[in-house]
Parts: sequence; structure tokens; C-alpha cells
Amino acid sequence: MLSVLVVSKSRFILGLLACLLLGWSAAAEEYKLNNGETLAGEALPASANDQGVQVKLGEGQYQRVPWANFSQESLKEFAKIPKLEPLVEPFIEITREEKIQRTEVPLKAPPRLERPAKQSLLGALFGSGPGIFMLLAIYGAGIYAGYEVAIFRAQPPALVAGLAAIPFLGLLSPIIFISMPTKLRTAETPADAPSETAPALDPAVGAATADTVNPMLAEGAAHPSALHLAHTEPAKPTLPKPQIFQRGQFTFNRRFIETKFVNFFSAVRRDADRDMILSFKTAKGEFVAQRISRIAANDLHIEVHQGHAHTEMLIPFSDIQEIRLKHKDA
Repeated sequence: MLSVLVVSKSRFILGLLACLLLGWSAAAEEYKLNNGETLAGEALPASANDQGVQVKLGEGQYQRVPWANFSQESLKEFAKIPKLEPLVEPFIEITREEKIQRTEVPLKAPPRLERPAKQSLLGALFGSGPGIFMLLAIYGAGIYAGYEVAIFRAQPPALVAGLAAIPFLGLLSPIIFISMPTKLRTAETPADAPSETAPALDPAVGAATADTVNPMLAEGAAHPSALHLAHTEPAKPTLPKPQIFQRGQFTFNRRFIETKFVNFFSAVRRDADRDMILSFKTAKGEFVAQRISRIAANDLHIEVHQGHAHTEMLIPFSDIQEIRLKHKDA
């Protein structure tokens, strides 16, 4: 009885092990490698990284296999797992057809404007706003051209402009009238004007009168077509206005004299200052200076002309009441 129990228990254990082996073999998968071998086991997605994945070969047996060792078929199977897809994608080789399919750019025809229906030029112009505007502009230009031609050729403006306003004649009317000669207007004598009959004169009397009363013999008479000499008076030179410097408004010192009358220190003056003179009004009288010969801190020496002689005169600054800069002919 005991032996029967032992035998049945061992059979139960063996059967259980057989079931476990059959279940593991059913769960295990086969992975093809690049060297042609086949690896049977179960890939563990939790252990996958950039280098490879761990495959469970049996109870307690694990092997880390790099991604580069798997065949393309096995890598594509791994790519079906969402967690392993970004890890195995760099190792999957893309065929030329797949590359073309991925990089193919779909060509779409751009939207194109529909062409208008074919029609005549006038129909196209009357069928759009800009065309109507152009026609009106050409029409108005033809009328204005007719008006200008009428004025230039001395023709009635209403006639020429009216003909230019007629359709299909607007361009021909100005051309026709501009080709015509200018119409000259002559002074007409009114029909009701009284006719004046010149009295008959004796030829001898007429000749004597013509010789006696000669309009060209009158004093101051000149022939209308004769040459006339224009008598123009020489223009008087404009003299510069004198400049007046009075005590109280200006301080007369060495700095003032050297700044305002710097040209009067040279022996020879040119250009505009050549004919200018300085008039010093002092308590002793008024002195006209042609040149300032010397200047000190409290006085100055001026050159005064007396006839053909030159005299140097000393004028203190305290005696100067007024200085005038003027032209010698003023």
C-alpha cells in the first residue's frame, strides 16, 4: 500500500514537471541571430536598454544579447513592442523601396486661376471696370485733342471738338484738322460804313504840298524804322553806409580799436577797405585818419593828411567821443 502511494506521488510530480516544461516551451520564442543560430527563450522588455536585451533561456538562465546580434527579422518583431521600438529602430536597415516611400513628397497641383472665355478686344474692354475707364480716358483725350487743334489752327473749337466726340471719328478728326493750314482771319469792312471819297487834288498842288510839308523835316522827327541809340547814364556807385561808434554805447580802449579797425594798422589797404577812412571826434575837434600808426594802453597815434604832408597825431582814449568808419566820398 505504501509503495503504491510512493509510485503515484512520483508520477504526479513528474506530470507536474512535464506540464511546467510544456508551458515554458510554449511561452518561449525563437530569435534568429546574424550568425545563423537560433536562440530560444523569452525576451524581457524591462531589461532592455541601448546596448541590448536580456533573454531568459530557462529557469535561472539569462543571457544579454546585443541588438546588433539579432537578425533584421527579429529586430522587426521587437519593433512591434511599443517599449522596444525606439531602441531597435536605429538597428533596422531600411530598404531602398522603404526609403523612397518614406521620403516621397506628395506633389499637389497649385490652384490656378481660370482663364476667361475668349472674346473680342472691345468686348474685353467693356467687360471690366479698368477697360471701361481706359475707353473713357481715350474718348476724353480725343475731345481735348480736337479742342487744342482747333485753337492752334484757328478753327471753330465747337466744330472740331464735336467731330472728335463722334465715335470712331474721335482720333481722325484732330488728325484731319491738324493737317489743314491755319485759317487766317482778315478784318472785314462793315457794309453800312459810310464811304469816304478823297477830294481830287491838283497834281501840281499835291507835289508842292508834299515837298513843302515834309514830315521828316520837323524838329525831333524820326523814321519809325530808323536805328535809335540808347543813352544810358552811368550808374552811380553805391557807397557803404557809415558806421558810428559813440561813447557810452562802446568802450574805447586798445582791445576795441584792434578788433574793429584791424585793417587800418597796415600801411597798404586793399579791396573794399582801400577807400575807407576813420573820423575821430574829440573835445579838441574832429580828425580824419588814413591809418593808425601806433597804439598803446591809453592812447593811439593816427596819420592825418594835411595837403601833401602827413602828420602823426596823438589821441588819448579818454578824449574820444565818437568814431565814424565811412567812405572817403561820403
